[in-house]
Amino acid sequence: MIVKICGIKDLAAMDAALEAGADMVGLVFFPPSPRNVTPHDAEKLAARARGRARVVALSVDADDRLIDAIEASIAPDLHQLHGSESPARVAELRARTTKPVMKAIPVASAADLAPLASYEAAADWILFDAKAPQDATRPGGHGRTFDWSLLANVKRGKPLMLSGGINPENVASAIETVRPDAVDVSSGVESAPGVKDREKIFAFVRNARNAVMERAS
Repeated sequence: MIVKICGIKDLAAMDAALEAGADMVGLVFFPPSPRNVTPHDAEKLAARARGRARVVALSVDADDRLIDAIEASIAPDLHQLHGSESPARVAELRARTTKPVMKAIPVASAADLAPLASYEAAADWILFDAKAPQDATRPGGHGRTFDWSLLANVKRGKPLMLSGGINPENVASAIETVRPDAVDVSSGVESAPGVKDREKIFAFVRNARNAVMERAS
């Protein structure tokens, strides 16, 4: 089970994620998000994580200029595409960066799973997230869950990461229901939008690990 703490924007939060034992740490490059960081500001965060956790760069319908700036500043281990990128764009960015790419698919109903096969052909990872409200200014980080049972019979061709409204209290249930390869949290370990809570980070990682151990026993 891979545990990812996303939306880190300061060294205190990064240190908490690393000390708690997160496998992946996410940096958000999307100005409307309260978790946004610039490529320049992200350098020190990525440097702190290097060699201790995989650094994930989250972007939303980014152009080549931003992708190149992210590569130049932090050389992430993985790119997370959280917008309306087409399978062709996913493949293009995977070739451009020569890095693994994870594509987020927003889910509210079974119909939202229709593009899965096309994205699996282009991406290295698939992330399922709750579909944002219609009036939202950003695609994720709203603390909303979706009906996890929709994923029960999904045939998986690539590793699956589960996101969307997961927190320390429900991560065990999420793992038991979906059996994902990874879980991802952002707002679920915050005291306010963009402000990570150290104790919640530790609780999330601990509860996720315990859920996997209990499943294996």
